[in-house]
Amino acid sequence: MSRSFYHGLYWLSQEWISLPSRIQDMLWIIQGVYYPILAVVGVPVNIMTIMILSRKKCGLTKCVSCYLVAMSVTDLLVIIIDLIMRQIPVVYYVHFTFLYFVPVCNIHAVMLHAVTDCSVWFTVTFSFDRFLAICCQKLKSKYCNAKTAAVVLGTVTVVSFFKNIFWYFMLTDQYWLMNRPWFCLVTMDVRKSLFWVTMEFVHHILTPGLPFILILLLNIFTIRHILVTNQARKRLVGPSAGDPELQSRRKSIILLFVISANFILLWSMIMVYSIWSRMVSLGFFSIWLNDFAQELGFMLQLLSCCTNTVIYAVTQTKFRQQLKSAMKYPFTSIIQCIQWF
Repeated sequence: MSRSFYHGLYWLSQEWISLPSRIQDMLWIIQGVYYPILAVVGVPVNIMTIMILSRKKCGLTKCVSCYLVAMSVTDLLVIIIDLIMRQIPVVYYVHFTFLYFVPVCNIHAVMLHAVTDCSVWFTVTFSFDRFLAICCQKLKSKYCNAKTAAVVLGTVTVVSFFKNIFWYFMLTDQYWLMNRPWFCLVTMDVRKSLFWVTMEFVHHILTPGLPFILILLLNIFTIRHILVTNQARKRLVGPSAGDPELQSRRKSIILLFVISANFILLWSMIMVYSIWSRMVSLGFFSIWLNDFAQELGFMLQLLSCCTNTVIYAVTQTKFRQQLKSAMKYPFTSIIQCIQWF
């Protein structure tokens, strides 16, 4: 059945349609506009962020810049591989039927889950790096540097790709163009296999279940250390609002916490649904989640790939200045050319 705009409006007009079905149909209609806009905005925004951070003129340390650039690169890859190459064809599958004859879906699945893992775990490694920088001063000089950051990011990338090789063997190479339960065709043997269901369940525990726990714990320990340190410093130097050490620490804390909160809020829905659906596959059935929870989870997860630029602009003054200059550059160039002629 065509998931077109008019089809969606038709089903919404039927009185016998249940509330969950109405919500799902409404989400399908919204996705038809939401996903293309997200792609049009997300690609240039992340490219601009990568360029600005790579110039290292935002007042950030080389270590922090390295992590933020890596996070922006993976966000861009998620937008391309997941949003543009998966979700948009699923929403407009009538116009992408040619993909049924392109036998690369299992390769696509490996790349999609690998870059998603990188995006999630880069946030964890950044949180851990800031935890060491703020709470473990003795380890700061040894581990919080650009060289260590490059090694950590490279290791996470390699491990993520090797971890997701199982998708190649679990899924077929044929596209299905649906989100329930995968966007690739799956054989009946795999669907009934306890081994593959368990593998997928472990996958969703590791990403993003475990990162949720790690980020929460790291932030709790960091907050506790900051509160204790700030109280001690105020007793020594007095309640000075212009203390540069406290101001620098406050900016780092705001950046870390906003990025962490953004990740936790926008990934919560898809994490809960993914773990719940795999538990149901394993025979553990306690509550019922409607399918619209998965669609809403995808929408929020993909939104998280476009929000970091806003976070940097709000929390970092120099980044905001560089962003304004980059946005004005095409117009100033045109004006200069007109004046020259």
